[in-house]
Amino acid sequence: MASEKVETVIAGNYLEMEREGEEANSNNSVRNKLANFFWHGGSVYDAWFSCSSNQVAQVLLTLPYSFSQLGMMSGIIFQLFYGLMGSWTAYLISVLYVEYRTRKEREKVDFRNHVIQWFEVLDGLLGKHWRNIGLFFNCTFLLFGSVIQLIACASNIYYINDNLDKRTWTYIFGACCATTVFIPSFHNYRIWSFVGLLMTTYTAWYLTIASLLNGQVEEVKHSGPTTMVLYFTGATNILYTFGGHAVTVEIMHAMWKPKKFKLIYLIATIYVLTLTLPSASAVYWAFGDALLTHSNALALLPKTRFRDAAVILMLIHQFITFGFACTPLYFVWEKLIRIHDTKSLFKRAIARLPVVIPIWFLAIVFPFFGPINSSVGSLLVSFTVYIIPALAHMLTFASPSARENAVEQPPSFLGRWVGLYCTNIFVVAWVFIVGFGFGGWASMVNFVHQINTFGLFTKCYQCPSHKD
Repeated sequence: MASEKVETVIAGNYLEMEREGEEANSNNSVRNKLANFFWHGGSVYDAWFSCSSNQVAQVLLTLPYSFSQLGMMSGIIFQLFYGLMGSWTAYLISVLYVEYRTRKEREKVDFRNHVIQWFEVLDGLLGKHWRNIGLFFNCTFLLFGSVIQLIACASNIYYINDNLDKRTWTYIFGACCATTVFIPSFHNYRIWSFVGLLMTTYTAWYLTIASLLNGQVEEVKHSGPTTMVLYFTGATNILYTFGGHAVTVEIMHAMWKPKKFKLIYLIATIYVLTLTLPSASAVYWAFGDALLTHSNALALLPKTRFRDAAVILMLIHQFITFGFACTPLYFVWEKLIRIHDTKSLFKRAIARLPVVIPIWFLAIVFPFFGPINSSVGSLLVSFTVYIIPALAHMLTFASPSARENAVEQPPSFLGRWVGLYCTNIFVVAWVFIVGFGFGGWASMVNFVHQINTFGLFTKCYQCPSHKD
């Protein structure tokens, strides 16, 4: 962060980030200009790339699996519905962040050497009990989100090189992903976010085109949905897909002007839908019920140089997404051991390494690519990025004075505060009953089935029998 003292703090203007951006552009050497171009990302475009890249990730490969559980029509409807709901709660999180930060800046609090996180927003607005709830759900979700990325890496590389089993590949990629400890914050993900989105765009259109060219397999069947367990498992995986905004606060804090975040997540979701809807529909159309036993869509497509390219690009992207999920955990750990404000990148990197170890271990214990997404979605994402933000927003602005003095007023097209409260109540009720209730039941039944079928610490989940 910037080192000089900001004499006047104007609430909501975020002067320290703007000054950092000015400093980043003031050094005229070519080397520093290049470093700043690739390294210092605090613009609206950087935030959009971060949201888009982080949202789709490896779940792109499991959405056809969800379609086989839900059926084509339900799959499309749930993507549109949860995409809109996810955008709404991301908006709520951004409003609460601006409210919290504005209040603190009026009190002359300095954030130049401190990254604000979601649990701190809850603490400042609603107290320590909400802080503890937010900390538990957010950290647990991000922990398993990182686990999922390691599982996905092993699952994908196996389709290029099956000389090693997936568990061995998990060991290798765990070591590779540990290098994310050297990336200080989301402010430094500029080039990674841009490249990551290009990679998922290629993979999505590869899945679409390759499936259409391959055509429908012989005697293809599209029997989904067949059971309640499969139906709600698939729906919860899509809930997870559009619940990638657990890092919204950290992305906003990395912006020079976080107030401009408002519609970024919605625009990112619209772009992501142009990737997920065609790819999931095309793969399900081509392979049908075969996806029920192949949660990774790449497993069914013929081995070609285009598929190999998709695998390699997704591997790199999963490294990036691992960093996205892990960085907030690094911040929490830094604050716990009181080194968050140190300026030594090396000290922070060394101190962060213990965070990677439990992630590595859990990826080896539960290597169930696909089913683990639904379980995390129902039990963690449902609360972390849907229920808690909606409840927190309603409670923060429960009093007339809080609504009157709110930094961000509700949009008029929604019906102002009445419409906002009605929308939030619907989100809480729907996600609690359908996402957490039915989704949690279905996901855990399916997850236990995977454990009974393959066992914990399985060497090669859903590999051909001669590879197990």
